[in-house]
Amino acid sequence: MDQHTLKQPAGAKRARKRVGRGVGSGTGRNAARGVKGQKKRGSVPPGFEGGQISVVRRAPRLRGFKNFGRVEFLAINLETLSDRFPAGATVDGDSLVAAGLLEAPNQPYKILARGELAHALNVTAPRISATAREAITQAGGTVEETAAADRTPRNRVHRRKAEGK
Repeated sequence: MDQHTLKQPAGAKRARKRVGRGVGSGTGRNAARGVKGQKKRGSVPPGFEGGQISVVRRAPRLRGFKNFGRVEFLAINLETLSDRFPAGATVDGDSLVAAGLLEAPNQPYKILARGELAHALNVTAPRISATAREAITQAGGTVEETAAADRTPRNRVHRRKAEGK
């Protein structure tokens, strides 16, 4: 295979519009960016309001604010583990990926206690609820929590209540 023998795949997209290539091209001079200003000279992130606090951060209850630092844990119930794993099996990130319950072995997940656990399992998980831990040990299995729950209050109001102020 040589470079001169390559062909584009059937149904390829049309060539992209090349802007800023002279006045005669129809998209020259200002290159469809307008006249002067920040939008002409560089990129502006979406939702940027010139440095003032954006409306999404000023009033998060009004529309769609999401905490970018929040870690979402995928919930996996005992009934699912009971169905997918035989007695004495080891349940961890790799085995959950193999069972099709997770997309990646390092994806955060939490074992919850919905359903019955019919047989013993050896469970290793980042988070495990207290009732799930009880149910697993009662069935004769073992439990190992790799990351303990972070119980620090995130909000100043809660912090004041915790300190007794």
